[in-house]
Amino acid sequence: MKTSSEEVAELAAVSSPLGVKRLDSSDQLALARWDAFVDACPEASFFHKAGWQQIMHEVFAHRTHFLFAERAGVIEGVLPLAQVKSRLFGNSLVSLPFAVYGGVAATSAAAVEVLEQEAQALAKRLGVAHLELRNVGQRHQEWPRQDLYVRFRKELAPEVEANLLAIPRKQRAMVRKGIKNGLRSEIDGDPGRFFALYADNVHRHGTPALPRRYFDKLQQVFAADCEVLTVVDSAGRSLSSVLSFYFRDEVLPYYAGDELAARELAANDFKYWELMRRSCERGLKVFDYGRSKRGTGSYSFKKNWGFEPQPLSYEYCLYRRDSIPQNNPANARYRLLIDTWRRLPIGLANWLGPFIVRNLG
Repeated sequence: MKTSSEEVAELAAVSSPLGVKRLDSSDQLALARWDAFVDACPEASFFHKAGWQQIMHEVFAHRTHFLFAERAGVIEGVLPLAQVKSRLFGNSLVSLPFAVYGGVAATSAAAVEVLEQEAQALAKRLGVAHLELRNVGQRHQEWPRQDLYVRFRKELAPEVEANLLAIPRKQRAMVRKGIKNGLRSEIDGDPGRFFALYADNVHRHGTPALPRRYFDKLQQVFAADCEVLTVVDSAGRSLSSVLSFYFRDEVLPYYAGDELAARELAANDFKYWELMRRSCERGLKVFDYGRSKRGTGSYSFKKNWGFEPQPLSYEYCLYRRDSIPQNNPANARYRLLIDTWRRLPIGLANWLGPFIVRNLG
């Protein structure tokens, strides 16, 4: 039973005003409070973690605005934002660049409201062309919405064999092929092998690579919550690699790369199975296959694993533009650029890529 003093304290907290503050990256206590809220909030994701503020600033030189709603010293919501300003792709305020999830994560409707209002006011002050909130579910029927992307998530069974049997037969045969080929997985202490495979892979697809220092910073900032798994053949040759994020009881394979021989040896299928197997063994409960664009090869690949697409609701406030931006390889206007990029020497592409991709987000 509550004491009278406890009841008075609760009443005072409820009647206190809800204010919006900005996260100070030099305030270690504030950073810890932010992450404690994110870890506990059901709406939050790995991309709401405070460490992204450091990464946005130090790697991409984006101006950040990490907002939180607080009442009587208690955080009720967070909204990480970064301004992406580019001559090529315009000026925007995004939650969050390079993230599949974003927008407000909150424990109260009031916190959602005040944070979104502050974000809109901030967007107008900054003079951006649009505000983009990468919500999982729809929040505003009246806002323009990007329906290009879906996510794939599935609960893991507690037994390794049950997860293997849950993979559809044809895809399971590819996993067994990788096993028969003598492939094995290794956990890397740095992103060196991963980056070589990743950079080569995106170059083949005609898109610029993120800088190596980005992946170094991810491992530095997120430590054990950011892990690289690399698949090698019996001779120790690197074939395929994936960088994954860990959040609560979930694993999110996020960046991946492979060499041309990987497909013939079923190294990609084996890679994701090994990540799933290891995740099951460490007691994780959700395998989040991440985001894909409708109608792409990655979309089909994930469906072949028995995952069902779930729509993502990226919502926009448009200020200095008439339509939602389409800064992605699916846009036909970039076809010539993609074909040209494929023909660049890999060394030149890796040097030039970071200057371009930082503006895409």
